[in-house]
Parts: sequence; structure tokens; C-alpha cells
Amino acid sequence: MTTKELLSALEWRYATKRFDPKKKISDDVWQALERALVLTPTSYGLQPYRFIVLTNPEKRAELLAHSWKQHQVVDCSHYVVLTARTKITEVDIDNWIRRLSEIRKMPVEMLASYRGMMVGDVVHGSRAKASHEWAIRQAYIALGNLMTCAAVLGVDACPMEGIVSHEYDNVLGLHNSGYATCVACALGHRSETDKNATLPKARFDAAELIRKI
Repeated sequence: MTTKELLSALEWRYATKRFDPKKKISDDVWQALERALVLTPTSYGLQPYRFIVLTNPEKRAELLAHSWKQHQVVDCSHYVVLTARTKITEVDIDNWIRRLSEIRKMPVEMLASYRGMMVGDVVHGSRAKASHEWAIRQAYIALGNLMTCAAVLGVDACPMEGIVSHEYDNVLGLHNSGYATCVACALGHRSETDKNATLPKARFDAAELIRKI
């Protein structure tokens, strides 16, 4: 991909307000987007989140009532609810250490200092008191990654913060799961009736947003 193609994709994307419910994301494209979610970078590599992909129309209809009646929820092709860990525990750290050991084919003992650093920070350290908020920030990295990759692949997206998170948790059965809803994202293809698609993209000039020293 060239720099021109990348910027063109980012200029093309917008927060889609109207999706065409008849247009679905192809299986191969969706598999790539799911893989992009998995490949999202996170602090320590801990991935303190889970993604719930909803294609079931009945379940999405339930969520509509808790989404400020925003019809992207039911009209899009795929609806992703991003959930964040409510608390980071030593069990979470050990699960990640075991995974690292398995993938990199190295003894768990060699990762002892790395484990200690994580435990000392997000389990018992100063960050532990705000571990849920920290996990939410990690989930937002995934959200940004998802939307950028979607744009590159010609898929429309709309981040959804206008949701009642605790009601989402009720519908999705997240209570006592260790995870809580933090944000969602609708993905699919824009409707020809969405007038927002033709609006000029409004941003501050780079000089106002970027400081070079």
C-alpha cells in the first residue's frame, strides 16, 4: 500500500450513520478484521479485553433499546461490543505467561522477572486501583485499530459510545464474568441515503494538533 492509498482510505472513512442492511461484509474480509483485533498491541501484551461479535438479529434488537435508538446496531453487517477486564489478577498474568511460554517455546521460569514486573504494576502496584480504566484504554486501542483496518479494506464503521453499558452487560450476560462493556463498533457498508458520506471531513490543521520540537 502506498502512502497515497493509505491517506485516501482514511479520507474516505467517516462515522457511518446509515448502513445498508442488505450489504454484508464478506467472510474473508471479516476474518481479516477479526485477526486485526487479535493483533492489536497492548501494554505488556496482556490483552485485558474480549470482543463480542453479534450477527444475531434478535440479540442486536435487544441492544437497540440501550443504544439511544441508533439503528446502526441493527442495520450494520457485524456489530462488535468491546469489553474490558474489570480487575487484573495474578491468574490473568499467569495465563499470559503460560501463553508466552507456549508460543515462544521457553520455560515459564525464564519469564519470572517479567511476571513479577506485571504483578507489581497492575495487580499490586499503583495502577491496580485503576486497572479497569487501564483495560478500557487498551480496548480503545483495539477500536482504533479495527476502524483503521476496516477503512483500508473498504469497510464502513461507526464507533458507538452512545450506549448504556450496564444494560449491555445484562443482555450479554457479562455480570460476574470479569468483563464489562466499554464501547461498541458497527461495521458494514454505507447506505446510499446517508448524507453524512458526502460531507467534507472537518479537522483542525496539522499545525494546531502536532507540535514538533
